[in-house]
Amino acid sequence: MKDKITTIENCWVCSLSDEGIIPLFGDIVIVNGLISKIRTKSFATFQKNPDKVNKDSYNAGGRVVTAPMVNFHDHIYSRLAKGLPLTGDFGNFINILHNLWWKLDRIIDSDMIAASARMAALESIRRGVTYIFDHHSSQSSIDGSLGVIQENLKQFGLRGVLCFESTDRNGYKNALKGLEENRSFYKSLNGDDFGAMIGLHASFTLSDDLLAEAHNLIKEINLGIHIHVAEDKADIKLSQEYTKYKPVKRLRNYKLMNDKGILVHGVHLKKRDFALIEESGAALAFCPDSNMNNSVGIPQFNSISPGIPFLLGTDGMHSDVARTMKQIYLIARIQGASFEDAQNTVKKIYSDQASFAKKYFPDYSFLNEGERADLIVWDYAPVNALNENNFWGHYIYGMLEYPVSTVIQKGKFLMKNFQILNQDENKIKNEIALQGERLVRQFRESGIK
Repeated sequence: MKDKITTIENCWVCSLSDEGIIPLFGDIVIVNGLISKIRTKSFATFQKNPDKVNKDSYNAGGRVVTAPMVNFHDHIYSRLAKGLPLTGDFGNFINILHNLWWKLDRIIDSDMIAASARMAALESIRRGVTYIFDHHSSQSSIDGSLGVIQENLKQFGLRGVLCFESTDRNGYKNALKGLEENRSFYKSLNGDDFGAMIGLHASFTLSDDLLAEAHNLIKEINLGIHIHVAEDKADIKLSQEYTKYKPVKRLRNYKLMNDKGILVHGVHLKKRDFALIEESGAALAFCPDSNMNNSVGIPQFNSISPGIPFLLGTDGMHSDVARTMKQIYLIARIQGASFEDAQNTVKKIYSDQASFAKKYFPDYSFLNEGERADLIVWDYAPVNALNENNFWGHYIYGMLEYPVSTVIQKGKFLMKNFQILNQDENKIKNEIALQGERLVRQFRESGIK
């Protein structure tokens, strides 16, 4: 069989190593889905003739290439929620859950889930996200729901780690069905493009019996949990009222935290909570846009132990992880961090995300020779030559402000010069809108309170 060779010419290659990121200008040669060679060349020579490329090569035109973005906390099922006919009080976080999200996740069915996954796939590719850790909830359509998401993401060439949001809020029987969907999905996995976690909603909707069953499941299949923790003060208050324990302590009591786990939000955690999380090896995933939208507060980044891995998510609000990264930087600044300390937070997140991704995808690429050819081309041509000392200034104030123009996954173009390939985008968007209209009708007619 003839080798499939693709060459990306004239780009700033930003590989990750133990020394951090040391950019170099040159070409990336991809052979059969792997990075075969990274060739250095003169940036000054390129500037004299920027259009010169070999036949059949892709000319990056002096733009920046990095590894793809990872969304460590998405809610794909939320994609059709825009413009719904909402009623009721939205004055606090619990009411937002009752009057929107807990209505929505009892209405959506398999067709709506599929449409949501296709919408998330299109959005994610456009924003350079090719790895999605999704936290799914469809409480009236549990069985097989993760497989629906998997199949639709797979059609777009994306990779994912999926779980079902188990919860007692619709009764213990449904709670166990949620756990079983996590087990069934894990056992159905075939290949290396998808992984599984054990999904749990949040402590204040989880009974002790369910946490005990989740503990048994972790022992059985050795996965990490994916759970909301202290997003709002209500999680702490109600958990203590119902169980006498705060959320992190409950997770500790049931031995549910390990180095494969993701605890999301962490807005209202305290020093003791961070110590328990660090001891377990679990990661924290931050979703500042959602926190601000729900008016629940913002994590105080300078109070969080640096020994905890920091990840980024979007909480289903959008797919733009780059936007989330910029928000984290600006929040750190407004919280009093120096430019250097805020930049160090971004550096830590960049490194922690890559390391955590490898727990589920051992072949996740750091953009080095011999690794998978997963990469994105930012539509940013640096205004001066990149080097190890100025990279983060270019990243924060340059790349994160520009769109992604091209996405390559395992050597295959998913998007090229802003054009998503091998997909009928108009047809897909029309199908999504049809399901969105169905959801509006059923939302009006459901009578769910």
